[in-house]
Amino acid sequence: MSKESYIPNKPNPLAQRKVLTLQERVRLLQQGQRSNQPILYWMFRDQRPDDNWALLFAQKMALDNKESIHVLICFESPCPLSRRQYEFMAAGLKETELALRAKNISFTCVIGDPATVIPKLIIKRNFGCLVTDFSPLRQKKQWNKRIADTISIPFYEVDAHNIVPCWLASPKQEYAAYTLRPKLHRVLKQYLIDFPQLLRHPYVDGLESPLTSWERIQDQLSLNEAAQPVHWLAPGSREAYKTLLSFLETRLSDYHKNVNNPAVEGQSQLSPYLHFGQLAPQRVVLELLRHNPMDSSTEKFLEQIVIRRELADNYCLYNQSYDHFSGFPSWGQETLRQHAGDNRPYLYSQQELENHLTHDPLWNAAQLEMVENGKMNGYVRMYWAKKILEWTANPEEALAIAIYLNNLYELDGNDPIGYANMAWCIGGVHDRPWPQRPIFGKIRYMNYAGMRRKFNINEYINRVLARKNT
Repeated sequence: MSKESYIPNKPNPLAQRKVLTLQERVRLLQQGQRSNQPILYWMFRDQRPDDNWALLFAQKMALDNKESIHVLICFESPCPLSRRQYEFMAAGLKETELALRAKNISFTCVIGDPATVIPKLIIKRNFGCLVTDFSPLRQKKQWNKRIADTISIPFYEVDAHNIVPCWLASPKQEYAAYTLRPKLHRVLKQYLIDFPQLLRHPYVDGLESPLTSWERIQDQLSLNEAAQPVHWLAPGSREAYKTLLSFLETRLSDYHKNVNNPAVEGQSQLSPYLHFGQLAPQRVVLELLRHNPMDSSTEKFLEQIVIRRELADNYCLYNQSYDHFSGFPSWGQETLRQHAGDNRPYLYSQQELENHLTHDPLWNAAQLEMVENGKMNGYVRMYWAKKILEWTANPEEALAIAIYLNNLYELDGNDPIGYANMAWCIGGVHDRPWPQRPIFGKIRYMNYAGMRRKFNINEYINRVLARKNT
């Protein structure tokens, strides 16, 4: 697709287009009775002050009604995050908190069940409207419903994460990228516009609290200590933007050649920033189109950042079993059941897999890289997940172990992309049937010999080991 296909039509005045697309990104979860009281924005997935459609919507409503804005972060307890993930997230939130306060926007962090804490806070502080950002994952949708059933004020959800709002891109679960791609391309020009700036807010609510003690919050969350913090990637929106520019300037030109070569650093390294909402995917695409020609690398990266990423959100939004065997397509379930009794030459426990104790040096290196660094090359991650299917007793166990390891150690764990990728590797989601073979049935197969033909395995293993020892 040409570069021009992504650029908005010129005849529409930009200001008018911004207002229109902002309203189209919003859906009403609960009507309620609107009052001229402060706006509460429950920040969940998009943890940034700029390029945030949910925050911009909250500010527009607040300005229209001459009211203040209050931003809330709520950590559930017990918290599912590892210490690695929390410290990356908290560092970004610390930056966001300071930026918001500089704009006269209040910020608070609390611990507890959001569906209990938020309604109580609304009553206690007499908020007139609730806004939240969109997530397709089950837990957030359940919280939204419980809150909507409890409160009496309007409750809005804004898709601040996808370029095309997920529920507007498609009303159903898409079969594969080729079915969603044309739907996105038809409307991308309509939505791919630059963001208005967040204004210094003229109305203050008097609800300001002391700066958040992120260390105190951490002490109260009982985080999983198995995944320790990493230091190869600095957190926060400023660092995210620097990483984006560095990728565009130094690695994008060879992206089409290097993205699937784990022996070199060919990936964008943006996924942790995108996962925690420290960087807007829409900003990534805007900067990409502004500074780079439409060549094979640009096209390949756009496929990942737009099509594949929004396909993952589509999968999790419309498939209630996105993290279970029952969420696989019927052909995938059928073929895996047919081969459930096949002989498995190797069987490993979850503990053995977690501690990279298999017979396969490539797999062990991939698992070690994830444990030590919180990342794994996407191409190797496919091989990693498919071998878990091959080396465990059944596909249900394989999926559970893959999700456990991914969500614990990866910086971008518990993300729609991770769930969609695991379902693709193990259950054939967004894929097609392949020739029959033992254990896998018609699920796409990957093996060591095939990986060796793609890249220098020893070079990759040595790089992982060298990085561990530094």
